[in-house]
Amino acid sequence: MTRGFYIGRFQPYHNGHQAVLERVAGEVDEIVIGVGSAQLSHELENPFTAGERVLMITRSLAPLNRPFYVIPIEDIQRNALWVSHVQSMTPPFDCVFSNNPLVMRLFAESGHVVHCPDMYERQTHSGTSIRHRMLAGEPWEHLVPEAVVEVLREIDGAGRLRQIAQSD
Repeated sequence: MTRGFYIGRFQPYHNGHQAVLERVAGEVDEIVIGVGSAQLSHELENPFTAGERVLMITRSLAPLNRPFYVIPIEDIQRNALWVSHVQSMTPPFDCVFSNNPLVMRLFAESGHVVHCPDMYERQTHSGTSIRHRMLAGEPWEHLVPEAVVEVLREIDGAGRLRQIAQSD
């Protein structure tokens, strides 16, 4: 049995993440998904709470024919200790899937096998571009799974973004 690890901020979880995890599901028996920067929320770059992101991911991956575990992971701001911190918060895993250069480097230095999955339409499928669309009132719903649209409507995610973007 192989268990793979994938981490992201998922601000918000989008179709690019979904495409990568669907491919990862074809390579491993179980997936551990780390929700990074779990302590951050209600900021322009990190508007959603860890719990909201867990909902987005869990609902989106419900049809996946693979067991998965979604684990919030807070930042510790000490890169040399970060992999150990992640391992202390997650079930054991055999390999890591990432395209983030720092994540790749830190896990490789700690002896993990690191795979670089192809990214899905990275220019349009990024949390930054989706948040910008939400702020500007432009269509964004087609860039995220339907389950994420439902979660963001439930919590008024676009309204939250617009409100925290205002100045006093």
